[in-house]
Amino acid sequence: MTSTQDARRIDDNDSIAEIRAVIRDIHDFPKPGIVFKDITPLVGNGPLFRKTIDLFAERYEAAPVDTIVGVESRGFIIGAALAYRLGKGLCVIRKPGKLPYDTLKATYELEYGADTLEVHSDALAPGARVLLVDDLVATGGTATAAAALVEQLGAAVFEHACIIELGFLKPREKLNQELFSLIRYDSE
Repeated sequence: MTSTQDARRIDDNDSIAEIRAVIRDIHDFPKPGIVFKDITPLVGNGPLFRKTIDLFAERYEAAPVDTIVGVESRGFIIGAALAYRLGKGLCVIRKPGKLPYDTLKATYELEYGADTLEVHSDALAPGARVLLVDDLVATGGTATAAAALVEQLGAAVFEHACIIELGFLKPREKLNQELFSLIRYDSE
């Protein structure tokens, strides 16, 4: 059974429209030519943030997931709230130098440069099934690097989940697992 068969489909168009409406565009951040999708108005709106987490929880409450993996840094916000809601543990994948214990590293390309991610070497049990969570998936580079770290630990990615997918950057072409997004932008 594939992850899309295991996970439930979200059909709450009114809530999705509300979420989309509060995401703001910040032009030329962090570099000229980039349009940053800012979720701080979403997480600052208690009822709407709850609705966002509830939509993810509805999809994954019956999924065979052992741990939620939040990717630095906004993925921590979504991942922590979802892990709490589902009664799962949270593993964090961070930028270099932020984790105090032994780490594994993965370097990847961004749409505007390169970066590295780290995870504690004992963060996941071998054989664990994880849900990788981030606020946004653009080119898929960060998600691919995070999945590689999960696999180095002997765990498996059940699915990637995000609030925003920049479909015009074709992230699904890079990923080896399913990607679920609440909102998809198919043009810049």
